[in-house]
Amino acid sequence: MKRLGDARHRSVHWMMKEAIRQFVEREEQREAFRQDGIRAWEAYQSNGLHATLEEADAWLSRLEAGEDVEPPHCHV
Repeated sequence: MKRLGDARHRSVHWMMKEAIRQFVEREEQREAFRQDGIRAWEAYQSNGLHATLEEADAWLSRLEAGEDVEPPHCHV
């Protein structure tokens, strides 16, 4: 840590604080993503609304091609 801090002109304390900050931020994002998945699964179980793999794949392909398109509509 000392050598890395010296190379970056940062203190060991700053490096540790930054590592902890990045870890907490990453874990918060991971947990938010997990909670979104849980909510989506619960919504699907209650109402059956979904988009097919083919619909999602076509939408993603258009986004990848640079088109600004709306996501597919969910249906039963």
